[in-house]
Amino acid sequence: MTRQHTLTAVLGSLVMLGAAALVWPQSAPAVAGAQPDAPAIAASGEPVLLELFTSQGCSSCPPADRLAEKLATNPNLVLIARPVTYWDRLGWKDTLAREDNTTLQQDYARRGLAGRNGVYTPQLVVDGRFGAVGSRSEDIAAGVKRYGSAGDATIRVAKRGAGGYAVSLSGTGEAKGELVLVAVTRKVMVGIGSGENGGRKVGYTNVLRAERNIADWQGGTAQMVVRADQLKVAGADAYALVLRAPGGGKVFAARWLT
Repeated sequence: MTRQHTLTAVLGSLVMLGAAALVWPQSAPAVAGAQPDAPAIAASGEPVLLELFTSQGCSSCPPADRLAEKLATNPNLVLIARPVTYWDRLGWKDTLAREDNTTLQQDYARRGLAGRNGVYTPQLVVDGRFGAVGSRSEDIAAGVKRYGSAGDATIRVAKRGAGGYAVSLSGTGEAKGELVLVAVTRKVMVGIGSGENGGRKVGYTNVLRAERNIADWQGGTAQMVVRADQLKVAGADAYALVLRAPGGGKVFAARWLT
């Protein structure tokens, strides 16, 4: 990234100005010793949600995208790639980006994350609680160890004979949240025509295609059904459930539908 493409305003300034959106994209700074290799992540207990905010227009993102592919092989991690839109203004329109991804990242930043907070790419968020540069495997591992599976809730799923899944939620606290059905495409290869990654082919893993709130949760135990017709999103070949507080809040639990 060149200096002219670097956003220097900090989150506090955004809040004071009441900014609803960024006016210029920001990439994570180059960090000495950044490691794209997947670490041995000690994710025990309930699965941990990892959300990677990335962009085809960001030259710092491909190492994070490669790391995400490796992290996704860990059965204790629910990794979802969330391409953002704010790089599009530099001339290359991200073919996978969704405005909802940008909004969620901004909501996280406004609420304040542990670790490296802010709106930038590549950013990886652990269970809606901790942010790290998406290519920093050691920081991600530390965030999973400290903040992962700390939601005091569980999701259990069982296949139904008529298709779909029976879902059971349970929690020990009084937190309220929403159960979100997330549809992804496991593998997408994109040829990027211009911009900072122009001329490159970049692979993306578990790319968000659609998400919808299928139930509200009032804490405690609850049962519901994911119908077979809800698992027919165009282009999607995998689905996950995320139990989270609304508006960029903490994630209580997550699980792939398998």
